[in-house]
Formats: sequence, structure tokens, C-alpha cells
Amino acid sequence: MKLNEIKAPSGRKYAKRVGRGPGSGTGKTSGKGGKGQTARTGKGKPRTGYEGGQMPMYRRIPKRGFCNIFAKEFNEVALSALEQFDNGTVVTAELLKEAKVVKNVKDGIRILGNGDITKKLTVKANHVTASAKEKIEKAGGSVEIIK
Repeated sequence: MKLNEIKAPSGRKYAKRVGRGPGSGTGKTSGKGGKGQTARTGKGKPRTGYEGGQMPMYRRIPKRGFCNIFAKEFNEVALSALEQFDNGTVVTAELLKEAKVVKNVKDGIRILGNGDITKKLTVKANHVTASAKEKIEKAGGSVEIIK
């Protein structure tokens, strides 16, 4: 048996002994570097975005715009997406969700005039564009605006 063939015993691992002299490699500052905030006990790191007292980036950059918290968000559905329904179907927000045309009904449905429609449908939506309404009525369907 040689020294390079000896393996460490399996089982318990001991914690690193820091601050036990220069010969250990983790003496004096115990691996924490010099002085300062990160060398202290406790949290050791400042919060995210803290720049050592300098004005942080999120306060230096000018803020622009306005976000209306009362704005309504509608699901926009193309007219071509309604082509999958059968003749005489009453198209509502719940039906569009079941058919996975929309993921979730936000504040309502807005029908856009993209594409063509050949089916005779009754569309119940919060808003319908003029071109979409014209195409639906041309195909023999009807439009109901709900509030």
C-alpha cells in the first residue's frame, strides 16, 4: 500500500476549520477576503440592485409613459377563426374558450375582420369591427353587441 492509493473513509464529512493559522490556507480572514460588508456576519450581501450607496440604476433612468390601471383588455379574434363552427351556431366567449380559440376571457371579446367567413353564425361579442360585421351579415349571420 502506497500513500497515493489511500482513499478517504466513507461516512461523516467534517466542516471546514477556518481561522486556524496561515498554514491551513483559511487562516486570518478565513476565506472572506478583506474588510467590508461581505466580510461581516449576518446576511453578508446587500439587497438586489444596491450599489453601495450610489444612486441605483432603477432610480437614475428616467421613467416614461403611463399605465392605465382601469383599461379594459379584450381578446382579439380574427373572423377566419370563426370558420370552424357549424352553421347556426351562437358564438359566445365561453364557446370560444371551449374551442381553444382564446386561452382565457379577459374583459371581453373583440372580433376583427381578418379573413373571410362562409358560415351563418350569430356572434355575441363586446366589440365587432365594421368590416367583420359586414362580412358576417353578408354570409347570412347576425351580430349582437353585449356590454
